[in-house]
Amino acid sequence: MSRGLDLTPTTIEEYLRMQPRSARWRQWFAGRRYRITRFNDRTTPLIAVAHSFRDAAMARLFALVIERDWASVPVACREAYDEILLEAPELVVVQLRRKNLCRCLGHRHPVVREAPFAEHHEAFGGARVGEMDIAWQTVREWQGLPLSDLALDTKFLEGSRLEEFRAAQFRLRLLSVFLHETNHLAATYEPESAVLSRSLGFYRDSLAAYVEETMKTLSLTIDRSFSRLGKD
Repeated sequence: MSRGLDLTPTTIEEYLRMQPRSARWRQWFAGRRYRITRFNDRTTPLIAVAHSFRDAAMARLFALVIERDWASVPVACREAYDEILLEAPELVVVQLRRKNLCRCLGHRHPVVREAPFAEHHEAFGGARVGEMDIAWQTVREWQGLPLSDLALDTKFLEGSRLEEFRAAQFRLRLLSVFLHETNHLAATYEPESAVLSRSLGFYRDSLAAYVEETMKTLSLTIDRSFSRLGKD
């Protein structure tokens, strides 16, 4: 099996720049833009984020989710997806959407429909290509674990970090949905119940680890504040 050893962000970015002028102009006038990213601890999958120019900020955020938030979750959470990421297509196209008509968080696409990646090109270095969509506004509104999410939300209402918590919660939701759909790309015939259990477990455990670390930091800040108050 080819592992797309020559596949790099620079290679794909150069490929996109070298497309025929007519194709590039069609994409530009249609408002289509691309951002290339990948996890910092592995070379594949390489991720091409396809988005509207109106959602450029969300595409940047999604890239940070892949590059930074993945590295910050517990090792056990990442290890749960080791085999899946090894078996996934070496190049994964993510179509960022605001909403899906069906109100789903995302889908694995049976065929690649994003124009620059729909046909094989030598720039892909023999890599397999897969595609999914993620409806980011729906993901923001989604409560993966309603009771747990509400309990954690209430906990942070007591402090000044509620906005920071909700931002982190959203990023981890995006990451878990991406991993869920990648699981479908890597293991087409795995039951939905098993795929869902794995992604919800990832979301639950990574969010719990974030909350635990944040509460430690918050307690330390309060302790230091009281220490300074005593000296004054």
